[in-house]
Amino acid sequence: MRQGDFNWQPGCLQNETVILSAIKQNDFDTLYKVAADPAIWEQHPEQDRHKIEVFRNYFNSALNSQSAFLIREKKFGEIIGSTRFYDFNASQSSIAIGYTFLAKQFWGGSTNKAVKQLLLDYAFKKVEKVFFHIGAGNIRSQKAILNLGAKKVREYSKTHNGFSDIHFEYVIEKKDWHKG
Repeated sequence: MRQGDFNWQPGCLQNETVILSAIKQNDFDTLYKVAADPAIWEQHPEQDRHKIEVFRNYFNSALNSQSAFLIREKKFGEIIGSTRFYDFNASQSSIAIGYTFLAKQFWGGSTNKAVKQLLLDYAFKKVEKVFFHIGAGNIRSQKAILNLGAKKVREYSKTHNGFSDIHFEYVIEKKDWHKG
């Protein structure tokens, strides 16, 4: 997902908590070991993503996006999840961040915030707004994104695999990022 000279999948982004690196084909097995936990997907609209054939579609989509990252915790270098940029819109100066999942032991702490801070800091070099799309039943993700200062801007219906469900759209604007 390159736009001009801007690369939405730089080689590596890191801070004191996590390392984000471009996802590669040979990362499938290690990442699937994390994703195979059904609890990760229990609030997600695609609750069967823990199944290998469903996860393979997710993984291939991540590879094809050219904007997806492996998430490694920095202390031991262990792969703990994935995230990506998507829906870049130059005319609206916006992009979305999503498709994020983390191993359960990293829920509720500082890891998700560290990941999003890296991605937001990077995105705001190019855009003015970053969107997040979250299923209505995904309370964990809604709370996490609100804790970053996102604002809910709309509700919409999304159809996936023949099923329609409600999603929420949140935004963080560059002018509001790192205030307070």
